[in-house]
Amino acid sequence: VQLQASGGGLVQAGVSLRLSCAASGRTFSDYWMGWFRQALGKEREFVAAISWSGISTYYADSVKGRFTISRDNEKNMVYLQINSLKPEDTAVYYCAASRGRGGLAYLVAATYDYWGQGTQVTVSS
Repeated sequence: VQLQASGGGLVQAGVSLRLSCAASGRTFSDYWMGWFRQALGKEREFVAAISWSGISTYYADSVKGRFTISRDNEKNMVYLQINSLKPEDTAVYYCAASRGRGGLAYLVAATYDYWGQGTQVTVSS
């Protein structure tokens, strides 16, 4: 699976962004999709994940209520809607695809099989 993330930018605190991730190469609906982020000098962290059909979604506690993950299996797209952006949301955001390994594997970056190149989100105060 090839993944291409887009939608990042330099924005002011409080606004919204929608990140997109376009997938190609394999059957998109066979994969769980996740978003991770990595701030400068920090480890990559889990943000959100969505199941094959889109019925189940999971979020890091730090983003619950502000971030929404969704997918369109017809268009081979996954999205991350980010509302009320904060300076601490500044990071490179990566989309990733996993065949699905059950349990809490969606939280772990190492369980994802394919990664996009990342899109930078910078939030000014």
